[in-house]
Amino acid sequence: MKFDSIDYLKTGNPRQQRAYDVLTNHRILAQLEPFSPVLVGTIPINIDIESSDLDVICQWFNKSEFIATLHAAFGHHPTFTLWENPTYEAVVAQFEVDGFAVEIFGQNIPTFQQNAYRHMLVEDKLLAKYGEEFRQQIISLKRQGYKTEPAFGIALGLEGDPYSELLRLEV
Repeated sequence: MKFDSIDYLKTGNPRQQRAYDVLTNHRILAQLEPFSPVLVGTIPINIDIESSDLDVICQWFNKSEFIATLHAAFGHHPTFTLWENPTYEAVVAQFEVDGFAVEIFGQNIPTFQQNAYRHMLVEDKLLAKYGEEFRQQIISLKRQGYKTEPAFGIALGLEGDPYSELLRLEV
C-alpha cells in the first residue's frame, strides 16, 4: 500500500520532504513502532495548508503502556500535551518540533481500520478522480476554516455528516 511507509514523502513536494525529514530525524515513527504508526491526514495526500499538522495514528493494546511510551519519547518537548478522548476511546498527544505540530492519536483498533486512515484513502481516490481543480477547491475550503472531511462534503455536495458520508464512498 502507498501509505504504509513514508518513503513516498522523500520525492513529494517541499513540505512533504520536510515532513519526511522531521519524522525521520526525530525518529517519531521509529519510537512508535510497537504501535503500528501510520502518517495520515492532509500532508500525505497534498491538500495541507500552512497550519496543517503531522497526524500519526497508532494502535495500542495496553493503553497505559502507550501513554508511558508517549511521555518517555516526546514528553520533553515544551509544548507536549496528552489527554484521553472517551468518545473515541483514544489517547491523543500533541507537541511541536521543527516548525510542525505533531498529533499522535492511538486507539485499540488496527491503524488500517481507523477512520482517519479510511478517510484518507477515500479522499486520495477522490483527488485522483476529480483532478487539480478539485484539489485546489479543497485547499481553498480548508483555508476558509473548514476541516478536511467537511471540505470534501461541501465540494462533493454530500448530504448529512461528511465523516460518515465519506466512509460510504469506500466501496
